[in-house]
Amino acid sequence: MERKKRSFFEELINFMDSSWDEETSIMQPLYNIFLKPNEVVVTVDLPYVDLNKIEVKAVEDKLEVLAKTKEAICLSKFGLKHRSGEFNCYHIVVQIPVPVDWRKLTYRLKRGILEVHLPRL
Repeated sequence: MERKKRSFFEELINFMDSSWDEETSIMQPLYNIFLKPNEVVVTVDLPYVDLNKIEVKAVEDKLEVLAKTKEAICLSKFGLKHRSGEFNCYHIVVQIPVPVDWRKLTYRLKRGILEVHLPRL
């Protein structure tokens, strides 16, 4: 039991290390890719962000999302006691696995979830 608990916390720390850049105060958000017959839908978790502070762009076959938070968010707000610090920006680059029409990219933000629609070619 103790070994499992230690392993879980080690994985959590590794995840935090890979998803949060302490120097730049940037957090990598969680995301999902849904492949549908006519489109690809990418959802990105962006809590505490305004729609007008989001940049969504295509970089080759990748989708890049950069979003500034309304204010700096302290990690302690999420109940983390082993880490301190804050972030004020989300950034992610997502590989799109099928050809899409980047010119027809649309997106919306609803309840902290960015939903990006990309029509398939």
